[in-house]
Amino acid sequence: MYAESLGSRKSLGDVDVLYHEGVYHLFHLVLPNHDFIAHAVSDDCFHWRRVENALFLGHPGAWDDSMLWTMHVSPHPFQAGRWRMFYTGLSRCDRGLKQRLGMAESDDLFHWKKAPVHWTDRRSELPYKLPTRKDQPLFDRDEASCYPLAPDPSYYESSIDEGRSWVSWRDPFYYREGDSGFLLCAGRVNEGPIVRRGCVAVLEETSENHFVARPALHHPGLYDDVEVPNLFKIDNEYYLIGSIREDAKIRYWHTEAIGEHWRSYHDNVLLAAGNYAGRICKDDQGYLLWNFYTANSDDRITQNLMPPPKRLYRLPNGYLRVKTFEGFDNRVLHELSTKRMCTLKKSRDGDFCLVGEEQLTLASESGFQAFLFDDDVDCFRLSAKLDIEGLGKCGLVFRVNRETHDGYYLSLDLTKGVAQLRAWGTGPEESGESMMQFRSLQQAFWDNPDRGVASFKLIALGSYLELSIDGRVILSLADQTFQRGAVGVYVESTVLTISNAKLERLSTPTQSDEHLTVG
Repeated sequence: MYAESLGSRKSLGDVDVLYHEGVYHLFHLVLPNHDFIAHAVSDDCFHWRRVENALFLGHPGAWDDSMLWTMHVSPHPFQAGRWRMFYTGLSRCDRGLKQRLGMAESDDLFHWKKAPVHWTDRRSELPYKLPTRKDQPLFDRDEASCYPLAPDPSYYESSIDEGRSWVSWRDPFYYREGDSGFLLCAGRVNEGPIVRRGCVAVLEETSENHFVARPALHHPGLYDDVEVPNLFKIDNEYYLIGSIREDAKIRYWHTEAIGEHWRSYHDNVLLAAGNYAGRICKDDQGYLLWNFYTANSDDRITQNLMPPPKRLYRLPNGYLRVKTFEGFDNRVLHELSTKRMCTLKKSRDGDFCLVGEEQLTLASESGFQAFLFDDDVDCFRLSAKLDIEGLGKCGLVFRVNRETHDGYYLSLDLTKGVAQLRAWGTGPEESGESMMQFRSLQQAFWDNPDRGVASFKLIALGSYLELSIDGRVILSLADQTFQRGAVGVYVESTVLTISNAKLERLSTPTQSDEHLTVG
């Protein structure tokens, strides 16, 4: 996990990651002020080192003197060896109600210079006068510059007098294919029901730093905004990723050719609720999906964390999926025994555990029983194949206190394909109903063609929790309710066979001034 800083009122915002010569460059917003774009580097996606901040707010009167929002870094298509960062800016002059897009350039990804802007001199609109020399204008101006970029009223909402009384034009993403370049952003078409106008807007770069507005690349007709768009191509298929505020999920669409209809699969959710503002980057092994996680979808400006990335891949049928980042393999310290298990609560008639050479068989004929491995752990990776008999229930427990039974309970419906994670604890004595502490943390669904059977991988690394089913990441979240305890499997009125069980201890993440990783 990566956080802005421990014990601070500041929080991580939208992220963008670029991979170059073995180094991952993370650029991210810092909330709630939005006054600079931070920069950190890593060679393993777990340990991050902060370096000089990339961009700061403009001086008073500049088009970006109020806030800086989401950015995207990509190779400069017209100047080899250089980089461009498109970013969102807000102005104090219009009270931050109009979003615009600017650009900065760099030779090394560490030092950035904003592009010249074409911007009206607004000294007369300021409630104060700033001293200036006659040979030094108050604002930079360049009549040949196209920046900042604003929405074209021919296609998009462009005035605070329409729509929601503020202009959406943010979250740029630059896509290049051959000699064609397109700048995507979160915009809104200028007609239709007000809260259904969200679209992926697009500008075509016809020559260096010359952009022409085009009709929306995709307008689903459902959402208020399609935030943080991404466009990429895998196996001759184009994919568009966007984050949806209504349910705080990352979704995707696909098409065989730009200009054709964007289509949805029946399951087009990449990550469960709470994972937001997804961004892709490509390294030596393919595409990675990054995002920030927030436990409070109504807030999203405090206590945000960036989870480890997920490896993004395409199935033969065209579906996009995400799987566990292979970098977790480097965090394995040693393997723990899975040859013995004991019951969480007192054993009853009908409870049994049979240990074989290749598998474990667990049963509880009446009610709930959990079977725990010998070792208590904090950070671990558990994988196995589950095969349930009958119509009972099963799931996993971890970081469980053997005396109080407090801990994480993860139910797995192997018939319907439903995973639900809960934190179950005990409050102070004599606290009445508040003594029972129960929180639903996250749930997700998967298509299970082999009913009653599934292979899983569960990871707990500091506060980061991740569940994969049959190689696909289903749950991805952060929670710090429980830090250490027993790990096991539970059954309820059923018989469960466990095969290929493997429990590994992982190295514990730390945070310091030098390395900003947090558990």
